[in-house]
Amino acid sequence: MPAGRQSIPNPDPTSPPRKKPKLSVRGLSKTYGPVTALADASLDLGEGEFLTLLGPSGSGKTTLLMMVAGLVPPSGGEIWIDGRLATYAPPNKRDIGIVFQNYALFPHLTVFENIAFPLRMRRLPAGEIAAAVARVLDIVRLPHVAKRLPRELSGGQQQRIALARCMVYEPSIILMDEPLGALDRQLRDQMQLEIKDLHARLGITILYVTHDQEEAMSLSDRICLMNNGRIEQLGTPAELYFRPHSTFVAEFLGESNLLDAVVSAPGDPSLLDGPGGLRLCVRGGGDLAAGERVRLVLRPEHVRLLAAGEHADNVAAGEVKETVFVGGVTRFFVALPGGAVLSAKQLTPGLGGLPRPGEAVRLGWNAEHMVVLPTAAGAR
Repeated sequence: MPAGRQSIPNPDPTSPPRKKPKLSVRGLSKTYGPVTALADASLDLGEGEFLTLLGPSGSGKTTLLMMVAGLVPPSGGEIWIDGRLATYAPPNKRDIGIVFQNYALFPHLTVFENIAFPLRMRRLPAGEIAAAVARVLDIVRLPHVAKRLPRELSGGQQQRIALARCMVYEPSIILMDEPLGALDRQLRDQMQLEIKDLHARLGITILYVTHDQEEAMSLSDRICLMNNGRIEQLGTPAELYFRPHSTFVAEFLGESNLLDAVVSAPGDPSLLDGPGGLRLCVRGGGDLAAGERVRLVLRPEHVRLLAAGEHADNVAAGEVKETVFVGGVTRFFVALPGGAVLSAKQLTPGLGGLPRPGEAVRLGWNAEHMVVLPTAAGAR
């Protein structure tokens, strides 16, 4: 552990200015023999921020959370909490709270005793404990269940009690490891709203782990998307969705059309040759070079059906291959002459309002709606 460090190291210069950091992770890594579970992870968690670690299984998100909690020792790097170096501090000295997926409530204790447990461990007076428990039960809107046992509560109620127990001693940071993973879809949606409301009302600082992209998008101020033990991209949900930095980000968050193309006339806009002779126009593509191979990301909701005589920056003619009706939204897939298939998504106009399979259509989209990525052959 480095000696003589008195302040948090400088933040990543590529990150936007944030509030005073409650947590700073610098170059954190974890290896198990030849296996790298986490490599060179750096991020800041601002005061009152909701930051989600998102990624598939094995991406390193839970490993990172457990190292912040002090439950897994790092192989390298530093962890700073509230301006103090905490890399090797024991869990009980980090001023953090943890909410696990399985709630971890004591089955033989009442709700009141479960919430009071961390305060009793801190030897607070009985009057202060009673007042604090009553306060957090009001916050999670469950003051009437104080005398019940955990088995007498629903899954959603148990999760709220687990959150209340974590909040009662007012930790600097609350860590949540897949807290909604054991709930059904409807209850998950309801609990997302509960957690989002608590965060907005109380301004608590949360580091959250999930593999559910919709959950991350709906809850987070920022998302740290992880892949193969590394941070793939860190930014707001809108930044990751509309300006992905890699094919992985584009494919993991939402649906994407991915088109390989070659730059024919760089500029603003730039002209590119796409699959099957498709001529493409792109704005905001950065410093492109003639002959450069790139990959283009186009979200289906930016693709629209063109009426007869209607124009767009980019136009592609093809045949409807399939339509998928999902209530208020309909997805349709159009096969282009070169073999590529474009997906589009739009609000369902009503009965008979969309083309049928086999019908010839024209699709259009704006030049600024395509994001330029380097190909796997190398970054630009």
